[in-house]
Amino acid sequence: MSGTALTAQDVWAGYGGQPVLAGASLTVAPGETVGVIGRSGAGKSTLVQVLLGRHKATQGRATYGARPVTKLSRKETKAFRSAVRAVHQEGLSGADPRATVAKLLTGTLNDARKAGRATGQEPADVLARVGLEPRYLDRTLYSLSGGERQRVVLADALATRPEILVLDEPATALDPALRDAVADTLVSLADSGVGLLVVSHDLRMVDRLAATVHVLAEGRIVESGTLPQLLTDPQHEDTRGIAEAYPEAVGAFR
Repeated sequence: MSGTALTAQDVWAGYGGQPVLAGASLTVAPGETVGVIGRSGAGKSTLVQVLLGRHKATQGRATYGARPVTKLSRKETKAFRSAVRAVHQEGLSGADPRATVAKLLTGTLNDARKAGRATGQEPADVLARVGLEPRYLDRTLYSLSGGERQRVVLADALATRPEILVLDEPATALDPALRDAVADTLVSLADSGVGLLVVSHDLRMVDRLAATVHVLAEGRIVESGTLPQLLTDPQHEDTRGIAEAYPEAVGAFR
């Protein structure tokens, strides 16, 4: 499944009642940097969950390498979860808080090896990529601060040397200096050929990382372009609303 695109094709999805997504489509491939912005409740996180195979579309489909992500074989699923990694705003919510950072990263590296993505890295090597010293290996996940936890989440995602990285509000717990450092790391990843899908309210981060930005509204993509184009010449009312809510971002592009 090497070198393949992650795609949403006319996706409809929701949680009962009115659908949250109503015909959303986008594609991100290795080497591409794509952003998604939209008002709160527009369905951005639902789209991420569908793309990752964690929420099933009621119509349309999400695919990786032209294979529906909800219909992958067990072997294909392991490969998919190593090739397409996610960094979520909720961080390590599914991990045992009593586990050490070393245990988390060792498990991820072992899973990558079993999926045929052996990286030759050690946990300390992975931590170094996000600016954390080896002393953090013995820390439990519970003992980490919000910023430390978010960097460990990113380190865990990078451990498999993914082809595509899905970033859902990746820097919410970081102070501005750390946010810039993480952005630098992500830019270098994109330069090396990793595909990035950046879903965030942080317009500065989206502009820094994404060459093409989509506006999600009414359950679908309503407008696309560079972020400066979208904010300085918005065509859809939701894009105009975003521009009005962040006048400092618009001013930076004029």
